[in-house]
Amino acid sequence: MQTASDEQIKAVRRFNRFYTRQIGLLQEGLLDSPFTLAQARVLYELGTRTAPSAREIGDALGLDAGYLSRILQHFAAQGLLTRERNRDDARQFALSLTAAGKKAYRQLDRKSHRLTDGLLARLSPMERARLIAAMALVQRTLSEGCAPADARVTIRAAQMGDCGWAIEQHARVYAQEFGWNREFEALVASLFARFASESDPATERFWVAEIDGERVGCVFVVRSEAASTTAQLRCLLVTPEGRGHRLGRCLVATCIDFARSAGYRKLVLWTNHVLLAARRIYETSGFELVQESAHHSFGYDLVGQTWSLDLEQAPPAPTAAVDR
Repeated sequence: MQTASDEQIKAVRRFNRFYTRQIGLLQEGLLDSPFTLAQARVLYELGTRTAPSAREIGDALGLDAGYLSRILQHFAAQGLLTRERNRDDARQFALSLTAAGKKAYRQLDRKSHRLTDGLLARLSPMERARLIAAMALVQRTLSEGCAPADARVTIRAAQMGDCGWAIEQHARVYAQEFGWNREFEALVASLFARFASESDPATERFWVAEIDGERVGCVFVVRSEAASTTAQLRCLLVTPEGRGHRLGRCLVATCIDFARSAGYRKLVLWTNHVLLAARRIYETSGFELVQESAHHSFGYDLVGQTWSLDLEQAPPAPTAAVDR
């Protein structure tokens, strides 16, 4: 694992200090309540779950069992909580808020709602959208392995501004992961510029993948210059932020479905031998390697590969569970 730089660590800590002050976490009682932050989080879980166990709450919050037990004992002593032995597991207790506990939860929840509303009210609609998108990105990036399970994953038709985003992301990702130079960025820019100015919507399409409204992938299909019955898949990309959702497979499946519906007989693509993840997607989607050729491009010695899929013979491509 590559360690972070001192500047990166300082930047995260600076943001943490800023944000904890913004939402009032430094006060002795959270939101002018008698509860600490940990107590308030436990109260929230009790108020939004149906008869949870202490283990369930501890797992959700990552709290030490002993610390959580002391919080629950304090709530019980204050008349906020009742405990009833679980019928299915005598070792566990079902936890429920009393009428006083529900009132305390509702009061704290309203205060949190008003605080958040006050923070957002200072911003324009565009600033709010940017803030929410940035927060979603932080949550996805710091989650274990991929985006949260309830993240909304979609594939949509391209809109204004998507070509520019796709060019930028190709340049960024390939420079970071493979060290490719501006020659690659220039190539990608020329391909998207040609698509934007010359594409036929009936036979050529461009799609963008999103997670919670944030762009994380793209691909497009054009008519091959070699034959009118052949389509070409180009510029497949899933950014690091979007990986872990089988989006690459779904983008390719979308291309295959469209190419068939548009009347093409064959779908081809060109890639390079170092793009192992993409090659695995092509193979599992039914593509076959038909040609290889060495070349020096983007600052490296590479082996270009042409892959082909017979749309009339190949079975339907597997799809991922996303909205289109």
